[in-house]
Amino acid sequence: MGQSTEELSTQIAGTRDNLAADVDALQDRVSPAAIVERRKAAARGRIASMKNRVMGSAQSVRDTTGSTGAGAVESVKDTAQGAVASAGDTVEGSPLAAGLVAFGAGMVLSALLPASDTETRAARQVVDAAQPLVEEARSVGQEVGQQLKESAADSAEQVKSAAQDSAARVQEDGRSSAENVTAAAQDQQNQV
Repeated sequence: MGQSTEELSTQIAGTRDNLAADVDALQDRVSPAAIVERRKAAARGRIASMKNRVMGSAQSVRDTTGSTGAGAVESVKDTAQGAVASAGDTVEGSPLAAGLVAFGAGMVLSALLPASDTETRAARQVVDAAQPLVEEARSVGQEVGQQLKESAADSAEQVKSAAQDSAARVQEDGRSSAENVTAAAQDQQNQV
């Protein structure tokens, strides 16, 4: 025997729920905000991967420098020469860790010594000489930003248009399916 009205109503409700879930999934997939978020996450992942390949992971640096960090700090307190010797001995085979320890020792020593007049003048000259480069870099950055903004706006418009077309098609397919199910249900009731 055929399906009862309750079974058909349950089936129709299930079909509606499935269609609603499909429309929601489609909307999330073509939403400009979701697309931007996915691209940002992918870019962050690529940058993190590149950083780990170049610098090593934080865990490997921590493992390498963990035992030497305390010794290096102690040595810097005693003398700069002791720090360099201690760092050189304890981080053998790890150039990144040696560089980090040497950089830290240099920062501590530079903080302890006042800048001379010659260093101050040289720093001013470098800043003055770099100013045109900074301005040029700023203008190039603004141009690139504007181009990216225009490109993103065009892409967003294309995605929006495609999403609207897809949503209209899904809505029409949903109506058609609902009409078919309704017609089938009415035929079933007429036969009963």
